[in-house]
Amino acid sequence: MSKQKEEKGMVSSLVNECCAFLKSRLCPKNCINIWRFAQYSFCEKLKQQAFWFILHNFEEMVRLSEEFLDLTVEQLSEIIEKDELNVKQESVVFEAVLQWIKHAPWKRKAHIGVLLPKVRLGLLTHDYLMNNVSNNILVMDNMTCKPIVTSVLMGIDDLNPSLSLSSDLTRLRLPGAVLLAIGGWGRRNHTNAIEAYDMRAARWVCVTCNDESPRACHGTVYLNGFVYCIGGFDWVNYFSSVRRFDPITRTWAQVSPMHSCRCYVSVCVLDGHIYAMGGFDGVQSLNTVERYEPENNKWSMITPMHEQRSKASATVLNGKVYICGGLNGSERLFTGEYYSPQTGVWTLIPPMMIRRSGLGVVAYGGQVYAVGGYDGNNQLSDVEVYNPQTNMWRKGPAMNNQRSNFGIEVLDNLLFVAGGENGTTIMDEVECYDQETSEWHAVKNLGISRSGLSCCVLSGLPNMAEYVAPRDNAYGVPQSSWSTRGYLTPPANI
Repeated sequence: MSKQKEEKGMVSSLVNECCAFLKSRLCPKNCINIWRFAQYSFCEKLKQQAFWFILHNFEEMVRLSEEFLDLTVEQLSEIIEKDELNVKQESVVFEAVLQWIKHAPWKRKAHIGVLLPKVRLGLLTHDYLMNNVSNNILVMDNMTCKPIVTSVLMGIDDLNPSLSLSSDLTRLRLPGAVLLAIGGWGRRNHTNAIEAYDMRAARWVCVTCNDESPRACHGTVYLNGFVYCIGGFDWVNYFSSVRRFDPITRTWAQVSPMHSCRCYVSVCVLDGHIYAMGGFDGVQSLNTVERYEPENNKWSMITPMHEQRSKASATVLNGKVYICGGLNGSERLFTGEYYSPQTGVWTLIPPMMIRRSGLGVVAYGGQVYAVGGYDGNNQLSDVEVYNPQTNMWRKGPAMNNQRSNFGIEVLDNLLFVAGGENGTTIMDEVECYDQETSEWHAVKNLGISRSGLSCCVLSGLPNMAEYVAPRDNAYGVPQSSWSTRGYLTPPANI
């Protein structure tokens, strides 16, 4: 009997190792076959992991996978009916259905009646419905489809008030990622507020956990499924502490503190490590740098920067850490430098055109953007862009608003800036830059005005529904009248 148990344990261990290997090899080309293999082999965990991968990489999977065309109608239905299906535009789903049918039209064309109701037709534009759906031969020839399309068109034209946003045809998909805005100081005091921006609904959602203390002028990163809030200030104390937030359990925990207190610290993630650079320790601006290893819960000092920098900002591009601007204690800086982990050396880059503290720096479109800030006289709307290939700065399109000490991040290939101060007041305005159009667009305002906040992006959460607007409530307006890009169209300085 013991031998049987031992053999059973060995088989179970082998199966687990095989599943772990297959999970590590998941890609858009093979995810369908791994999902089906896991179903047939009763590997429930691998099946869920593969299905999750399919949902979150649907567009790329449809484009690259030959296995997609071999799905059964039941399997395709199971995929496209999910709220978690990650698509920027619902037209992707309709066109995927057509592509699947076209692979074997003689036996699949009848399935349009099963598949079309799984497409969120109410999220398509009126023009797309008219030009691509209602006059499609498969739809026209199917008695189930025609009344569905007609009712959606009437709903969009306000001719059918009974078509509400709670309908399956207009239910918003969940986004693959959300933008978090954390902490800062408001018009009256500092705050512990956390808001999440839901791209699909173009709406901020309050997700504050009241057991966390307020902090401002801190850094925030997302790493290995956790949000880390690093350093900062609460109007009394300068922090070396680091708090870690678990977005699944919605709980906070303390991890090892940094060696130095760092208010107005610059942070980023590279190769699984957190970098904390410069900041103000209550006495002076710092040039020291620390690196955190989450597996060891340990901070280590690394090579210091060329400049003392607080109120700077940092990002990662091409395996290097870039930091620009800031305040060295006596003047605002236009210098920038990068750190290479391979050499352990900081290297100066050409200076920016404008001195900036309280700016935002972010990698976007293969370049480094230096956005806004304070030049010693005025808050700035100016943007500069550094190209590492040419080793040169150029002027970029200016923001709609002047601002400093704001949050900055890239979400869904758009560059977002949130909050800050404009020299007169603390701001709640948010805007985003689209490199495809070279334009800045207004975004829904934050729920509260704040400066000294920090932003990060959460992606791939199994409980993403907790960070977005409710999908069952009739709120806002149909997506067909929004831009498909998710934006709307029309303490004292140290």
